[in-house]
Amino acid sequence: LFLATLTYDTLRFEYEDFPETKEPVWILGRKYSVFTEKEEILLDVTSRLWFTYRKNFPAIGGTGPTSDTGWGCMLRCGQMIFAQALVCRHLGRDWRWIKGKRQMDNYFNVLNAFIDKKDSYYSIHQIAQMGVGEGKSIGQWYGPNTVAQVLKKLATFDTWSSLAVHIAMDNTVVMEEIRRLCQSNFPCAGAAACPSVESDILYNGYPEEAGVRDRLSLWKPLVLLIPLRLGLTEINEAYIETLKHCFMMPQSLGVIGGKPNSAHYFIGYVGEELIYLDPHTTQPAVEPNDSSCLPDESFHCQHPPCRMSIAELDPSIAVGFFCNTEEDFNNWCQQIKKLSLVRGALPMFELVERQPSHFSNPDVLNLTPDSSDADRLERFFDSEDEDFEILSL
Repeated sequence: LFLATLTYDTLRFEYEDFPETKEPVWILGRKYSVFTEKEEILLDVTSRLWFTYRKNFPAIGGTGPTSDTGWGCMLRCGQMIFAQALVCRHLGRDWRWIKGKRQMDNYFNVLNAFIDKKDSYYSIHQIAQMGVGEGKSIGQWYGPNTVAQVLKKLATFDTWSSLAVHIAMDNTVVMEEIRRLCQSNFPCAGAAACPSVESDILYNGYPEEAGVRDRLSLWKPLVLLIPLRLGLTEINEAYIETLKHCFMMPQSLGVIGGKPNSAHYFIGYVGEELIYLDPHTTQPAVEPNDSSCLPDESFHCQHPPCRMSIAELDPSIAVGFFCNTEEDFNNWCQQIKKLSLVRGALPMFELVERQPSHFSNPDVLNLTPDSSDADRLERFFDSEDEDFEILSL
Protein backbone atom coordinates (compact mmCIF):
# COMPACT_ATOMS: atom_id res chain seq x y z
CA LEU A 1 0.00 0.00 0.00
CA PHE A 2 2.83 2.39 0.86
CA LEU A 3 4.51 1.74 -2.48
CA ALA A 4 1.27 2.35 -4.36
CA THR A 5 0.78 5.66 -2.57
CA LEU A 6 4.39 6.65 -3.20
CA THR A 7 3.96 5.96 -6.90
CA TYR A 8 0.90 8.19 -7.15
CA ASP A 9 2.59 11.01 -5.22
CA THR A 10 5.92 10.98 -7.04
CA LEU A 11 4.60 10.60 -10.58
CA ARG A 12 2.25 13.54 -10.42
CA PHE A 13 4.31 15.44 -13.01
CA GLU A 14 3.49 12.75 -15.56
CA TYR A 15 -0.22 13.57 -15.69
CA GLU A 16 -1.12 14.09 -19.34
CA ASP A 17 -2.69 17.26 -20.62
CA PHE A 18 -5.92 17.14 -22.59
CA PRO A 19 -5.53 15.62 -26.05
CA GLU A 20 -5.68 17.91 -29.06
CA THR A 21 -8.98 16.69 -30.43
CA LYS A 22 -12.03 18.03 -32.19
CA GLU A 23 -14.19 15.93 -29.86
CA PRO A 24 -16.09 18.03 -27.31
CA VAL A 25 -15.10 17.83 -23.66
CA TRP A 26 -18.04 17.34 -21.29
CA ILE A 27 -17.63 18.24 -17.60
CA LEU A 28 -20.70 17.79 -15.39
CA GLY A 29 -23.18 19.04 -17.95
CA ARG A 30 -20.93 21.66 -19.55
CA LYS A 31 -19.59 21.36 -23.10
CA TYR A 32 -16.12 22.67 -23.98
CA SER A 33 -13.72 22.80 -26.91
CA VAL A 34 -10.09 21.93 -26.21
CA PHE A 35 -8.93 24.39 -28.88
CA THR A 36 -10.79 27.48 -27.66
CA GLU A 37 -11.68 26.78 -24.02
CA LYS A 38 -8.77 24.89 -22.53
CA GLU A 39 -8.33 27.31 -19.62
CA GLU A 40 -12.05 27.14 -18.89
CA ILE A 41 -11.87 23.32 -18.80
CA LEU A 42 -9.00 23.32 -16.32
CA LEU A 43 -10.66 26.00 -14.17
CA ASP A 44 -13.87 23.98 -14.06
CA VAL A 45 -11.95 20.86 -12.99
CA THR A 46 -9.88 22.74 -10.41
CA SER A 47 -13.05 24.21 -8.91
CA ARG A 48 -14.40 20.78 -7.96
CA LEU A 49 -13.70 19.82 -4.36
CA TRP A 50 -10.98 17.15 -4.40
CA PHE A 51 -10.81 14.78 -1.45
CA THR A 52 -7.86 12.44 -1.15
CA TYR A 53 -6.36 10.11 1.40
CA ARG A 54 -5.24 12.04 4.49
CA LYS A 55 -2.94 11.21 7.38
CA ASN A 56 -2.60 12.38 10.99
CA PHE A 57 -6.25 13.26 11.49
CA PRO A 58 -7.94 12.61 14.88
CA ALA A 59 -8.43 8.90 15.46
CA ILE A 60 -11.75 7.63 14.12
CA GLY A 61 -13.92 6.67 17.08
CA GLY A 62 -11.22 7.93 19.44
CA THR A 63 -9.02 4.83 19.11
CA GLY A 64 -9.30 3.92 15.42
CA PRO A 65 -7.25 4.80 12.31
CA THR A 66 -5.60 8.21 11.93
CA SER A 67 -5.21 7.76 8.16
CA ASP A 68 -7.41 6.30 5.44
CA THR A 69 -4.57 5.42 3.04
CA GLY A 70 -5.28 2.09 1.37
CA TRP A 71 -8.94 1.79 2.34
CA GLY A 72 -10.73 5.14 2.06
CA CYS A 73 -10.75 5.78 -1.70
CA MET A 74 -14.46 5.08 -2.22
CA LEU A 75 -15.32 7.07 0.89
CA ARG A 76 -13.40 10.01 -0.57
CA CYS A 77 -15.20 9.59 -3.91
CA GLY A 78 -18.50 9.61 -2.04
CA GLN A 79 -17.42 12.86 -0.40
CA MET A 80 -16.56 14.35 -3.80
CA ILE A 81 -19.87 13.54 -5.48
CA PHE A 82 -21.79 14.80 -2.45
CA ALA A 83 -19.63 17.92 -2.21
CA GLN A 84 -20.56 18.68 -5.80
CA ALA A 85 -24.22 18.51 -4.77
CA LEU A 86 -23.55 20.97 -1.93
CA VAL A 87 -21.63 23.29 -4.26
CA CYS A 88 -24.60 23.31 -6.67
CA ARG A 89 -26.95 23.82 -3.73
CA HIS A 90 -25.16 26.71 -2.04
CA LEU A 91 -22.81 28.21 -4.65
CA GLY A 92 -24.27 27.24 -8.02
CA ARG A 93 -22.81 25.32 -10.96
CA ASP A 94 -21.20 28.51 -12.32
CA TRP A 95 -19.11 29.07 -9.19
CA ARG A 96 -15.35 28.88 -9.69
CA TRP A 97 -12.43 28.56 -7.29
CA ILE A 98 -9.45 30.79 -8.11
CA LYS A 99 -6.23 30.36 -6.17
CA GLY A 100 -5.61 33.28 -3.83
CA LYS A 101 -9.04 34.82 -4.37
CA ARG A 102 -11.16 35.41 -1.27
CA GLN A 103 -14.11 33.03 -1.23
CA MET A 104 -17.59 33.60 0.17
CA ASP A 105 -18.61 32.17 3.54
CA ASN A 106 -20.85 29.52 2.00
CA TYR A 107 -17.82 28.01 0.27
CA PHE A 108 -16.10 27.46 3.61
CA ASN A 109 -19.36 26.16 5.10
CA VAL A 110 -19.44 23.52 2.36
CA LEU A 111 -15.77 22.65 2.81
CA ASN A 112 -16.10 22.42 6.60
CA ALA A 113 -18.82 19.80 6.17
CA PHE A 114 -16.13 17.38 4.88
CA ILE A 115 -13.12 18.19 7.09
CA ASP A 116 -11.51 15.19 8.82
CA LYS A 117 -13.00 15.55 12.28
CA LYS A 118 -15.82 13.81 14.06
CA ASP A 119 -18.29 16.72 14.12
CA SER A 120 -18.27 17.48 10.37
CA TYR A 121 -21.44 16.28 8.64
CA TYR A 122 -19.72 14.19 5.95
CA SER A 123 -16.25 13.61 7.41
CA ILE A 124 -14.33 10.38 6.96
CA HIS A 125 -15.10 9.81 10.66
CA GLN A 126 -18.86 10.06 10.17
CA ILE A 127 -18.87 7.94 7.00
CA ALA A 128 -16.71 5.19 8.52
CA GLN A 129 -18.73 4.99 11.72
CA MET A 130 -22.12 5.17 9.99
CA GLY A 131 -20.93 2.41 7.67
CA VAL A 132 -20.84 -0.02 10.58
CA GLY A 133 -24.64 -0.10 10.36
CA GLU A 134 -24.27 -1.14 6.70
CA GLY A 135 -22.08 -4.08 7.71
CA LYS A 136 -18.73 -2.41 6.99
CA SER A 137 -16.16 -2.37 9.78
CA ILE A 138 -13.97 0.74 10.13
CA GLY A 139 -11.10 0.46 7.69
CA GLN A 140 -12.96 -1.86 5.33
CA TRP A 141 -13.25 -0.97 1.64
CA TYR A 142 -16.63 0.38 0.48
CA GLY A 143 -18.38 0.08 -2.86
CA PRO A 144 -20.61 2.65 -4.62
CA ASN A 145 -23.91 1.43 -3.15
CA THR A 146 -22.63 1.28 0.42
CA VAL A 147 -21.21 4.79 0.41
CA ALA A 148 -24.44 6.10 -1.17
CA GLN A 149 -26.52 4.54 1.61
CA VAL A 150 -24.25 6.04 4.29
CA LEU A 151 -24.32 9.52 2.76
CA LYS A 152 -28.10 9.40 2.60
CA LYS A 153 -28.23 8.73 6.35
CA LEU A 154 -25.73 11.48 7.14
CA ALA A 155 -27.64 14.04 5.03
CA THR A 156 -30.59 13.87 7.44
CA PHE A 157 -28.46 15.73 10.02
CA ASP A 158 -27.48 18.47 7.55
CA THR A 159 -30.34 20.88 8.19
CA TRP A 160 -28.39 23.72 6.57
CA SER A 161 -28.49 22.02 3.16
CA SER A 162 -31.94 20.47 3.69
CA LEU A 163 -31.51 17.91 0.92
CA ALA A 164 -33.83 15.15 -0.20
CA VAL A 165 -31.56 12.17 -0.92
CA HIS A 166 -33.01 9.31 -2.92
CA ILE A 167 -31.21 6.10 -3.83
CA ALA A 168 -32.89 4.31 -6.71
CA MET A 169 -32.53 0.57 -6.32
CA ASP A 170 -33.39 -2.32 -8.65
CA ASN A 171 -32.25 -0.26 -11.64
CA THR A 172 -35.50 1.70 -11.39
CA VAL A 173 -36.23 5.38 -10.70
CA VAL A 174 -39.80 5.87 -9.47
CA MET A 175 -40.97 9.44 -10.10
CA GLU A 176 -43.85 9.22 -7.61
CA GLU A 177 -41.46 8.31 -4.77
CA ILE A 178 -39.15 11.21 -5.56
CA ARG A 179 -41.95 13.76 -5.75
CA ARG A 180 -43.32 12.53 -2.44
CA LEU A 181 -39.87 12.84 -0.86
CA CYS A 182 -39.10 16.28 -2.29
CA GLN A 183 -42.55 17.75 -1.62
CA SER A 184 -42.47 16.85 2.06
CA ASN A 185 -42.09 20.57 2.89
CA PHE A 186 -45.26 22.62 3.14
CA PRO A 187 -45.79 26.33 3.62
CA CYS A 188 -46.24 27.43 7.22
CA ALA A 189 -49.86 27.78 8.28
CA GLY A 190 -49.32 31.25 9.71
CA ALA A 191 -46.73 33.77 10.74
CA ALA A 192 -46.40 32.24 14.19
CA ALA A 193 -45.57 28.82 12.78
CA CYS A 194 -42.15 29.89 11.47
CA PRO A 195 -39.53 32.15 13.04
CA SER A 196 -39.11 35.53 11.42
CA VAL A 197 -36.54 35.81 8.64
CA GLU A 198 -34.98 38.59 10.72
CA SER A 199 -34.51 36.30 13.75
CA ASP A 200 -31.04 35.24 14.93
CA ILE A 201 -31.74 31.50 14.94
CA LEU A 202 -28.93 29.34 13.57
CA TYR A 203 -29.35 25.87 12.11
CA ASN A 204 -26.45 23.69 13.30
CA GLY A 205 -24.33 26.82 13.47
CA TYR A 206 -25.07 27.87 9.89
CA PRO A 207 -27.05 30.91 8.69
CA GLU A 208 -30.78 30.54 9.25
CA GLU A 209 -31.91 32.03 5.94
CA ALA A 210 -31.58 28.69 4.16
CA GLY A 211 -33.57 26.90 6.85
CA VAL A 212 -36.47 29.34 6.74
CA ARG A 213 -36.47 29.51 2.95
CA ASP A 214 -36.57 25.72 2.66
CA ARG A 215 -39.46 25.36 5.08
CA LEU A 216 -41.43 27.81 2.95
CA SER A 217 -40.56 25.89 -0.20
CA LEU A 218 -42.63 23.18 -1.84
CA TRP A 219 -39.57 21.29 -3.14
CA LYS A 220 -36.50 20.07 -1.35
CA PRO A 221 -33.40 20.03 -3.57
CA LEU A 222 -32.89 16.46 -4.75
CA VAL A 223 -29.72 14.40 -4.72
CA LEU A 224 -30.45 11.30 -6.79
CA LEU A 225 -27.96 8.43 -6.61
CA ILE A 226 -28.45 5.34 -8.77
CA PRO A 227 -26.26 2.31 -7.99
CA LEU A 228 -25.86 0.16 -11.09
CA ARG A 229 -24.03 -2.86 -12.39
CA LEU A 230 -23.39 -2.49 -16.11
CA GLY A 231 -22.08 -5.97 -16.78
CA LEU A 232 -20.61 -8.94 -14.93
CA THR A 233 -16.83 -8.50 -14.91
CA GLU A 234 -16.48 -5.65 -17.41
CA ILE A 235 -18.76 -2.91 -18.70
CA ASN A 236 -21.18 -3.92 -21.44
CA GLU A 237 -20.39 -1.75 -24.47
CA ALA A 238 -24.12 -1.23 -25.08
CA TYR A 239 -24.25 1.06 -22.01
CA ILE A 240 -21.39 3.35 -23.01
CA GLU A 241 -23.42 5.88 -25.04
CA THR A 242 -25.99 6.15 -22.27
CA LEU A 243 -23.25 6.70 -19.70
CA LYS A 244 -21.77 9.47 -21.83
CA HIS A 245 -25.16 11.20 -22.04
CA CYS A 246 -25.37 11.27 -18.24
CA PHE A 247 -22.33 13.59 -18.19
CA MET A 248 -24.06 15.84 -20.74
CA MET A 249 -27.06 16.56 -18.54
CA PRO A 250 -27.01 19.87 -16.62
CA GLN A 251 -28.15 17.96 -13.52
CA SER A 252 -25.07 15.70 -13.60
CA LEU A 253 -23.11 15.10 -10.39
CA GLY A 254 -20.85 12.60 -12.10
CA VAL A 255 -20.19 8.96 -11.34
CA ILE A 256 -18.37 7.10 -8.57
CA GLY A 257 -16.74 3.81 -9.46
CA GLY A 258 -13.37 2.89 -10.90
CA LYS A 259 -11.49 -0.37 -11.08
CA PRO A 260 -11.77 -3.26 -8.58
CA ASN A 261 -10.72 -1.92 -5.16
CA SER A 262 -9.53 1.37 -6.69
CA ALA A 263 -12.19 4.07 -6.73
CA HIS A 264 -12.34 7.26 -8.81
CA TYR A 265 -14.74 10.19 -9.15
CA PHE A 266 -15.66 10.59 -12.81
CA ILE A 267 -16.67 14.11 -13.80
CA GLY A 268 -16.85 13.91 -17.59
CA TYR A 269 -15.52 12.46 -20.80
CA VAL A 270 -13.75 13.26 -24.05
CA GLY A 271 -13.97 10.86 -26.98
CA GLU A 272 -13.73 7.34 -25.55
CA GLU A 273 -12.03 8.42 -22.33
CA LEU A 274 -13.49 9.24 -18.94
CA ILE A 275 -12.16 12.25 -17.02
CA TYR A 276 -11.77 11.72 -13.29
CA LEU A 277 -10.39 12.98 -9.99
CA ASP A 278 -8.19 10.46 -8.20
CA PRO A 279 -8.21 10.18 -4.39
CA HIS A 280 -5.05 8.04 -4.29
CA THR A 281 -2.69 10.72 -2.99
CA THR A 282 -1.96 10.94 0.74
CA GLN A 283 -1.90 14.49 2.11
CA PRO A 284 -1.59 15.72 5.71
CA ALA A 285 -4.86 16.46 7.47
CA VAL A 286 -5.78 20.15 7.41
CA GLU A 287 -6.46 22.25 10.49
CA PRO A 288 -7.64 25.87 10.64
CA ASN A 289 -4.72 28.32 11.02
CA ASP A 290 -4.25 30.85 13.83
CA SER A 291 -6.83 33.19 12.29
CA SER A 292 -9.39 30.33 12.16
CA CYS A 293 -9.13 30.32 8.36
CA LEU A 294 -9.04 26.95 6.64
CA PRO A 295 -6.15 26.47 4.18
CA ASP A 296 -7.97 25.13 1.14
CA GLU A 297 -5.47 24.72 -1.71
CA SER A 298 -5.02 20.99 -1.09
CA PHE A 299 -8.76 20.49 -1.70
CA HIS A 300 -8.46 21.48 -5.36
CA CYS A 301 -6.71 19.42 -8.04
CA GLN A 302 -4.38 21.93 -9.73
CA HIS A 303 -2.92 19.64 -12.39
CA PRO A 304 -4.71 18.25 -15.47
CA PRO A 305 -7.19 15.57 -14.43
CA CYS A 306 -6.65 11.87 -15.04
CA ARG A 307 -8.21 9.99 -17.96
CA MET A 308 -8.93 6.35 -18.66
CA SER A 309 -10.66 4.36 -21.37
CA ILE A 310 -14.37 3.91 -20.75
CA ALA A 311 -13.91 0.21 -21.56
CA GLU A 312 -11.69 -0.15 -18.45
CA LEU A 313 -14.47 0.99 -16.09
CA ASP A 314 -15.54 -1.56 -13.50
CA PRO A 315 -19.24 -2.31 -14.08
CA SER A 316 -20.19 -1.48 -10.47
CA ILE A 317 -20.92 2.27 -10.33
CA ALA A 318 -23.27 4.86 -8.89
CA VAL A 319 -24.53 7.72 -11.07
CA GLY A 320 -25.48 11.02 -9.41
CA PHE A 321 -27.82 13.89 -10.32
CA PHE A 322 -28.86 17.12 -8.57
CA CYS A 323 -32.25 18.74 -9.16
CA ASN A 324 -32.51 22.04 -7.32
CA THR A 325 -36.15 22.61 -8.29
CA GLU A 326 -39.13 20.58 -9.43
CA GLU A 327 -38.62 22.07 -12.89
CA ASP A 328 -35.08 20.66 -12.89
CA PHE A 329 -36.45 17.22 -12.02
CA ASN A 330 -39.13 17.36 -14.71
CA ASN A 331 -36.48 18.39 -17.24
CA TRP A 332 -34.25 15.50 -16.14
CA CYS A 333 -37.14 13.04 -16.59
CA GLN A 334 -37.72 14.30 -20.12
CA GLN A 335 -34.03 13.87 -20.97
CA ILE A 336 -34.01 10.31 -19.62
CA LYS A 337 -37.09 9.46 -21.70
CA LYS A 338 -35.40 10.84 -24.82
CA LEU A 339 -32.33 8.72 -24.08
CA SER A 340 -34.37 5.61 -24.72
CA LEU A 341 -34.72 6.77 -28.32
CA VAL A 342 -30.97 7.16 -28.93
CA ARG A 343 -29.87 4.57 -31.42
CA GLY A 344 -27.37 2.05 -30.04
CA ALA A 345 -27.79 3.24 -26.45
CA LEU A 346 -29.05 0.64 -23.98
CA PRO A 347 -30.82 2.24 -20.96
CA MET A 348 -28.87 1.83 -17.73
CA PHE A 349 -32.01 2.11 -15.61
CA GLU A 350 -35.76 2.37 -15.98
CA LEU A 351 -37.82 5.49 -15.29
CA VAL A 352 -41.39 4.76 -14.17
CA GLU A 353 -44.22 6.86 -12.77
CA ARG A 354 -45.23 4.47 -9.98
CA GLN A 355 -43.51 1.68 -8.14
CA PRO A 356 -44.32 -1.76 -9.58
CA SER A 357 -46.38 -3.79 -7.13
CA HIS A 358 -43.73 -6.51 -6.78
CA PHE A 359 -41.05 -4.04 -5.58
CA SER A 360 -40.14 -3.66 -1.95
CA ASN A 361 -39.90 -0.19 -0.46
CA PRO A 362 -36.29 0.85 -1.17
CA ASP A 363 -36.21 3.00 1.96
CA VAL A 364 -36.60 0.01 4.26
CA LEU A 365 -34.55 -2.60 2.42
CA ASN A 366 -31.50 -4.07 4.07
CA LEU A 367 -29.21 -2.99 1.26
CA THR A 368 -26.10 -4.85 2.36
CA PRO A 369 -26.86 -8.35 1.11
CA ASP A 370 -26.34 -11.06 3.67
CA SER A 371 -28.76 -13.66 2.34
CA SER A 372 -27.57 -17.08 1.22
CA ASP A 373 -28.56 -16.19 -2.36
CA ALA A 374 -26.32 -13.12 -2.38
CA ASP A 375 -23.46 -15.07 -0.83
CA ARG A 376 -23.87 -17.84 -3.38
CA LEU A 377 -23.90 -15.43 -6.32
CA GLU A 378 -20.89 -13.51 -5.01
CA ARG A 379 -18.91 -16.74 -4.71
CA PHE A 380 -20.03 -17.71 -8.21
CA PHE A 381 -18.71 -14.53 -9.78
CA ASP A 382 -15.59 -14.65 -7.56
CA SER A 383 -15.36 -10.85 -7.71
CA GLU A 384 -12.62 -8.94 -5.92
CA ASP A 385 -14.90 -5.92 -5.82
CA GLU A 386 -16.34 -5.90 -2.32
CA ASP A 387 -19.30 -3.90 -3.54
CA PHE A 388 -20.52 -6.59 -5.91
CA GLU A 389 -23.93 -5.99 -4.43
CA ILE A 390 -26.65 -7.94 -6.20
CA LEU A 391 -29.13 -5.24 -7.18
CA SER A 392 -31.99 -7.55 -8.03
CA LEU A 393 -32.22 -11.06 -6.63
